[in-house]
Amino acid sequence: MNDEGARKPFPVSWDQFHRDARALAWRLSGAGPFEAMIAVTRGGLVPAAVIARELGIRVIDTLCVSSYDHTSQGEPTLLKGISDAVARLGGGTGKGLLVVEDLVDTGKTARIVRDLVPQAHIAAVYAKPIGKPMVDTFITEVSQDTWIFFPWDTGLSFQPPIRDGAA
Repeated sequence: MNDEGARKPFPVSWDQFHRDARALAWRLSGAGPFEAMIAVTRGGLVPAAVIARELGIRVIDTLCVSSYDHTSQGEPTLLKGISDAVARLGGGTGKGLLVVEDLVDTGKTARIVRDLVPQAHIAAVYAKPIGKPMVDTFITEVSQDTWIFFPWDTGLSFQPPIRDGAA
C-alpha cells in the first residue's frame, strides 16, 4: 500500500510488544523442542530475543530479507541466508528450527523461508489475513490495511483522533 491515508494506524508500545512476544513464547512452548532459532531481520530480532530467553534457546541465526522501505512493501530480497551449521540441523529440512518474525503481511518472506527450510516452525507476533496461512503460530491478527507502527520505528508524539474533529 502506498497511500498512507488509506491505512489504519496501529501503534504498538514497547510494553505491548513485550507482552505479545511473551505470549508468542508461551504459545510456542508446547510446539518444540527447537534446536535453534532463526530471526528474520530486522523485525524478527526483537521478538527473537524475548522468545529465546523464555524458551532457553541459545543457538540463534539470522535470515536477512529486505522487503519494506519506510512506508511500503516491495518484493523481498534475500540479503543473507542461514548458516550451514543451522541449515544442517534437522537433516537439512528445517525440522527443529523456529523462525521468528514480527509480522507476516503478504507471506512473501515466509515463502522464502519455506523454500529454504520447509519443515521449520514459522512464528510471527502479528499476522495479516493474506500472510496468515504461511505461518504456523501467531498472536494477533490485524486487517490487511493496517499499518503497524512498531516501537523501534516511532517516538513519543501527539496522535490525532481516529475520527476527524473528535479532539
